[in-house]
Amino acid sequence: MQEREAYITFINEFKTVSPTITNQQRIGLLQRAVQQHGLSVDEASEILNAAGMIVGEMDNFFEVLGISIEQIHELEDQTIVNIVKAAHDKHYRTSLAAGARIRPDGKTEEQWRMLLNHARDTLIDTNKRAEHIAMLRKDNQDLEAVTLPLSDLTDFDTTRQGLSYYTIPDDVEIPDGMVYIPEGEFQMGSDDEEANDDEQPVHTVYLDAFLMDRYPVTNAEFKAFLNANIQTLRPEWLKESNKKTYFVKELLRYWHNGMFPYGKDDHPIIGVSWYAAMIYAEWSGKRLPTEAEWEKAARGGLVGKKYPWGDSTDSDTFESTYEVESTVPVGLSNVNGYGLYDISGNVWEWCLDAYSAMFYAIYPQQNPISDINSVEWVASNYHRVNSPRVLRGGPWGTESKGVRVSHRFSSNPIDTLPTFGFRCVKGIP
Repeated sequence: MQEREAYITFINEFKTVSPTITNQQRIGLLQRAVQQHGLSVDEASEILNAAGMIVGEMDNFFEVLGISIEQIHELEDQTIVNIVKAAHDKHYRTSLAAGARIRPDGKTEEQWRMLLNHARDTLIDTNKRAEHIAMLRKDNQDLEAVTLPLSDLTDFDTTRQGLSYYTIPDDVEIPDGMVYIPEGEFQMGSDDEEANDDEQPVHTVYLDAFLMDRYPVTNAEFKAFLNANIQTLRPEWLKESNKKTYFVKELLRYWHNGMFPYGKDDHPIIGVSWYAAMIYAEWSGKRLPTEAEWEKAARGGLVGKKYPWGDSTDSDTFESTYEVESTVPVGLSNVNGYGLYDISGNVWEWCLDAYSAMFYAIYPQQNPISDINSVEWVASNYHRVNSPRVLRGGPWGTESKGVRVSHRFSSNPIDTLPTFGFRCVKGIP
């Protein structure tokens, strides 16, 4: 029942971006139901029908960008790419200037920009462009009465990720519970009226692609880690320092007899020191995100917005997710464009970086980390770290200013406040 409700929640969120779907999208949504939620094709079809997710006409990406197929006929591939990118940039800038209006076609400007990105990514790829042209020439097929065996269900990026449109390389394997964050530039920081000095200046950062946990690490996941490492929880560097009392004793003060509170298996783990988060990340074959990775992921592809979903706050959302007196189960907050949940709210999330109020003024442009050492060094030598570390995301019980994607916080790596949690990332070779 829980998986069915999770799938229904996903479909309702997907519907806000795409109230009509293509044949290929319907197949992808059915695949998600079968592979990720354990539902049958019939059950998934029933949910799609109940949500009104009808198969509509496929978007013509040439029309979206204001380009005709005849215009690019017989042109060299690089020339086509240049035309597509120029058209995309023109429409994207116009959309940004339009603010939060609702378009005549019923889409919000944010939804329209997602479609613009999808159109660009499809048409600049030679093979995908050819496939799109071929699909435009086909008659739509009615899938309502089709029974699809699992072997016939093809993949679709939107169902693998969330609500953002972009291309995932075919050779990238995405583990269960993680999402793909694409490479590229983004604008880090904020210059809005609520921004603190340490959030400025806004600056351009380039990041390589990486994978990130869809949710913060939960009590159940951390318990599995403890069970697997019962004999090795206190390596020598912990025994030889006062850090040992903060790893298990202080963390587990929120539990009873070594067990998290009843009914909170799907709540994020709280009271986690930076050291404990690093040990868990190392055990899981991952690491903590850099501050830049966290902010890019939190923005979900949106540019210059305060929150992972845009600029406005919905009172119901804040009352149920942020203005509360404790954590809530992961996955209840708004999903962002990369398919991440709880990226703002629920708990503060530890980052790899040392905190520096002046870091934005002297930042490296590519894959930055605020530390005198590299990402690899910090991930491998965390037991030698003593300087304050960055936290992001804003916890339960906070006001809207604290959950802005650019808001920065810091604490000593030994600290274990009841609002401290984390999620992990993994680099792509």
